[in-house]
Amino acid sequence: MFRNRMPRYEVLSEEAMATLDGGWRRLVTEIGVEFLDSRALDLFREAGQKVEDNTVFLDPDFVLEQVAKAPREFDVQARNHEHDVHIGGDAMAFGAVYGPPFVREGDVRRDGTMDDFRNFSRLAQTFGALDSAGGVVTEPNDTPLDSRHLDMTYALQTLTDKVYMGNVVSGVNARDTLAMTGILFGSREAIEQTPATISLINCNSPLRWDDRMLEAQFEYSAANQPVVLTPFILMGAMSPVTIPAALVQQMAEALSGIALSQLIRPGAPVIFGSFLSNIDMQSGSPTFGTPESGLGLLCTGQIARHFGLPFRTGGGMTSSQVPDAQAGYEALMTLLPTFLAGANWVMHSAGWLEGGLVAGYEKFIIDVELVQMLQHEFTPLEIDEASMAFDAHQEVGHGGHFLGAMHTMERFRTCFYRPMLSSSENYERWMRNGAKDTAARAGEIYRKKLEEYEQPPLDDAIRQELEEYVVRRRAELGD
Repeated sequence: MFRNRMPRYEVLSEEAMATLDGGWRRLVTEIGVEFLDSRALDLFREAGQKVEDNTVFLDPDFVLEQVAKAPREFDVQARNHEHDVHIGGDAMAFGAVYGPPFVREGDVRRDGTMDDFRNFSRLAQTFGALDSAGGVVTEPNDTPLDSRHLDMTYALQTLTDKVYMGNVVSGVNARDTLAMTGILFGSREAIEQTPATISLINCNSPLRWDDRMLEAQFEYSAANQPVVLTPFILMGAMSPVTIPAALVQQMAEALSGIALSQLIRPGAPVIFGSFLSNIDMQSGSPTFGTPESGLGLLCTGQIARHFGLPFRTGGGMTSSQVPDAQAGYEALMTLLPTFLAGANWVMHSAGWLEGGLVAGYEKFIIDVELVQMLQHEFTPLEIDEASMAFDAHQEVGHGGHFLGAMHTMERFRTCFYRPMLSSSENYERWMRNGAKDTAARAGEIYRKKLEEYEQPPLDDAIRQELEEYVVRRRAELGD
């Protein structure tokens, strides 16, 4: 795993933190948070919180008591333990894009398919910079809605040997994910002892946790699987337009969801989630890679550390429809503050296009290059006698060059980051090689990676048991 040992970039003063702290306290006590699940309402009521209809008015001190029960750091196991991840501290884990119904391949934009889902899973397995394929890498629209979660989970389990995300469309889907994860790791007890899947639970901002998300949260938290409690905030639509108001709302929503997880199972692992951007105030369209989202991201890291929680945010986000310059600079506008803030679980690290509606093959490669470069940039320097290279100066002397120096010859293979995508050819050579731009080179890379992909081994008995489960459950679900 990548460990970010660089200093964190903190932008909030103690006075600002105190003001935000007062803001979320006021929201949960005076406005309250809706929970559209009777079990959640009963748990809060039994814990002494005020409940009116579906709205829970929370005592801030009670919320903090619950939040304090969540672990500051925890491990998640992969079926290949070389790919286990640590969540929290200076560890950063990266997963691919999550949720797009469409796919872009070259100039073609189309519905995502199960073949696309499998291909993106293969690509995620291929690149060491990614710790996970994620969950719904793209929506496989050519498979039945009620049972596609079985096919997606099976693909993640067999085409990758990395950590994967659980399905959260319903409690039924969550139970299937847990059952299949238990098969893969030997038993339900094995995954309760060391979690084996991470699930995204989104708040229906503003201030509402809906029934489907809560059904899934109950299943995963009860099984001791980490959930990412994430307010889904686009400033100007799902929150007021000011960044402080969005941060206060984000705190109220995330902390209330975390409190529920601790009522379901004290000590259950959680991740403080953030999905914070804004809309275009002229068109109303969502925008990504904005200065406001970057600033909000930096604040989120500081807020999560204030509460002693691992946090999720960031990714290679863009509003661009194609893998062009806009896609690159907007992705960097989100990924750079992701590293500066030290996010622990980074979703949407590779493949995000068109505001998250599209998973792009070429964009996947561009984003992996960005992640690799930033991982290199955020690795602290080793400064010692050897790295200061006094002997190279003795060898070269005045006015010489260092290309053939012994110091260079010993280090030239590893001294600098070697890009897989960028071109540094001179103009004539670039023209001879087809004058390919970044998107064209990225297309060649992803196709080559898919050709070279090797499926990680899996015990035949486990594979057969998973297949039998999928077939049986598909029949039970009516597909």
